[in-house]
Amino acid sequence: MDLNIKTYFIIAILTASLVYFIFIYNNLIGLKNNVLKSFANIDVLLKQRHDELPKLVETCRQYMGFEKETLTKITQARSSVMSALQAGDIGALGKAEGTLRQGLMNLFAVAENYPDLKTNAIFKQLQDRISILENSIADRREVYNEAATLNNIRIEQFPDLIVAKLASFKKQALLEFSESEISPVDIKKLFE
Repeated sequence: MDLNIKTYFIIAILTASLVYFIFIYNNLIGLKNNVLKSFANIDVLLKQRHDELPKLVETCRQYMGFEKETLTKITQARSSVMSALQAGDIGALGKAEGTLRQGLMNLFAVAENYPDLKTNAIFKQLQDRISILENSIADRREVYNEAATLNNIRIEQFPDLIVAKLASFKKQALLEFSESEISPVDIKKLFE
């Protein structure tokens, strides 16, 4: 009889441990999939913007023939974003995004020197569309970074780290902003 109680006790502990392991594992899977879903939402917006940029560049090219450097930088940055996206390189994506956003700010600033371009309906529509996409991308980056941070915290906390190591869960990279995006804006320079 004494042996049966010990056996039942061991079985109960093993069962409780297994249930707890499954519970933690399922929670970690949920966090990992939330990170993937958050990145997929960014991916959709990046592809939408990717499709709009050639239209914007072509519209601007018609008016800004001698501003080729600005247009070339945007085209190159667009290619860098797509390359980083296809490679799944979050660090390179953040850097390329910063370069692209800086190029777009320069393009919109240079466009101010072309009254015909500023009043062009297609340019205004594309500028508004890209600005909306830029804001949405920034919002989605915040959601992605929050999901990645929650995932990273959980796989480093005890007892979750035991399950994470056994199941080979990995830290998720944050989508960081480039230095130009987080540095203070020089208002004086904008009015020169």
